[in-house]
Amino acid sequence: MLVLGIETSCDETAAAVVADAAPRVRANLVLSQLAEHRPYGGVVPEIAARAHLDHLDGLIARALAEAGVEFEALDAVAATGGPGLIGGVMVGVMEAKAIAFARGLRFLAVNHLEGHALSARLVAEVAFPFLLLLVSGGHCQLLLVEGVGRYRRLGTTIDDAAGEAFDKGAKLLGLGYPGGPAIERAAASGDAARVPLPRPMLGRPGCDFSFSGLKTALARRVAAGGDAPADCAAALQAAIIDCLLDRTRRAISLSRRLAPVRTLVAAGGVAANRALRDGLAALAADSGLAFVAPPAWLCTDNGAMIAWAGIERLRLGLVDELDFAPRPRWPLDPDAPAAIGAGVKA
Repeated sequence: MLVLGIETSCDETAAAVVADAAPRVRANLVLSQLAEHRPYGGVVPEIAARAHLDHLDGLIARALAEAGVEFEALDAVAATGGPGLIGGVMVGVMEAKAIAFARGLRFLAVNHLEGHALSARLVAEVAFPFLLLLVSGGHCQLLLVEGVGRYRRLGTTIDDAAGEAFDKGAKLLGLGYPGGPAIERAAASGDAARVPLPRPMLGRPGCDFSFSGLKTALARRVAAGGDAPADCAAALQAAIIDCLLDRTRRAISLSRRLAPVRTLVAAGGVAANRALRDGLAALAADSGLAFVAPPAWLCTDNGAMIAWAGIERLRLGLVDELDFAPRPRWPLDPDAPAAIGAGVKA
């Protein structure tokens, strides 16, 4: 089985060719838009969509050439159908539909979050059910993954995502964009103990997150002056990780009451943070769980995870029609309440 994967949900234009037999990843190309968005300190949706339009055709051609295949060798084409910046999502979906129609291929609309959720299974033997910490610039959730298309949300952020806290913190400290890697680099030479910051929701019932107050606290410290940027970066990173570990610890306890969970998985861009990985690995070991985090290249947005999620869905016959409508919002657990404090209470 061979699938072309297309990812255009935010500011990376990505195309990949993935198989269900080794070697699985035949090609995986990502064109970053960092230079286009850096002057604005964040992603500008219109600029992102236009960049996808400009580069997607060429990137797909390069991916097929690197994989050494033609369109005729493909079994399907998968594209991120949402959630994400709707202009970018539309570019990828329309491209995939056009290829599927012209080449007689099956079309798969993949939930971007499911791409992250299943990415660990691309590189490791991870059996269902497992507990997933999904952390990125736009999402922060704890999910019980019972199978392909079967997700139960245990906790979510009631305001901002962890990745957004990293990005806004880096902007406040003048460390540049993207914020996550910038904070991690600066934190390596800083002392978190010199800058006391709050840990929102720490120790509270449930598995939900909150990072808005942490951002505000950092902004006030920066405005007051006197703190070294490296110390602030170290303090912000430590606070975010403490919150993520505390909520994940509660989710481990809750998930075990719901299913025979044996593995903790971390996915999404923030999961590339080394200090977070180390903390999660230790937490999993203490809890008697295996810990799996995809390599850094598979944590950030990429076409390989979309192609792999397409393969997982194709195995189950979950093929989409060409009238699929791109979705700016697409929860993995549609039955989870959307209100503040919406997670299942431990």
